[in-house]
Amino acid sequence: MSTADFSGKVAFITGAGVGIGRATALAFADAGADLALASIGETDLLETARLVEERGRPAHAVVCDVARSSDIAAAVSSTIEKLGRLDVAINNAGIEQPPTPLAETTEEDWNRLIGVNLTGVFLSMKYEIRAMSSGGGGSIVNLFSGAGVVGISGQAAYAATKHGIIGMTKSAALEYAADGIQINAICPGIIDTPMMGRFSGGTPEGRARVIAQEPIGRMGRPEEIASAALWLASDNGGFTIGHALVVDGGQTVGIS
Repeated sequence: MSTADFSGKVAFITGAGVGIGRATALAFADAGADLALASIGETDLLETARLVEERGRPAHAVVCDVARSSDIAAAVSSTIEKLGRLDVAINNAGIEQPPTPLAETTEEDWNRLIGVNLTGVFLSMKYEIRAMSSGGGGSIVNLFSGAGVVGISGQAAYAATKHGIIGMTKSAALEYAADGIQINAICPGIIDTPMMGRFSGGTPEGRARVIAQEPIGRMGRPEEIASAALWLASDNGGFTIGHALVVDGGQTVGIS
């Protein structure tokens, strides 16, 4: 049970259908928030909404491609219309890259990664900040990756998007801190999600290979990242501005 209290507040979460996004939605619901949920996959999105409603909280579900300005603008607008306000935004939507050397990365794959992972966060923050500015402030937490703080072989394009999120987070945090909008980021390590299942190939050998990168000897749980997001967005994290919080089981400690 969370000690954070988000009663009377509205949290908007992108990539809310599965994994960290779903876990974060449920954590905020347990903390008393009303939820606006956005994802490109309708089936998973509606399941997250159902789970939120089972916890007694409203869930406004919006099918949304964060790489499309019109989609994210409509999602934020409908959140205000349906739930009345926007207090917290968790920008979690993202896609992965199969291990590919830079010179073999296609322009199509580069543009796809930039579009979802970087432009998607830019567009989300753009409309979230506007909504929060007119509503008296709020908190934004961007999810990125260990690939945002270190280099990873075969992940040049993916890492470029994640490094970009850190720079954008820090810059925007300075621009809007005085307006009562707190902007931070979380760097998850290897988390046991469907995305990691695809990356590891979904085999015991693949899982063992990625777990070997974690000094703690296991994958993280989505709920552990959700707990970090709750803290950053709560009053307890209110003096934290422009920070990239690494929650990675020690994965990057020796190489950052």
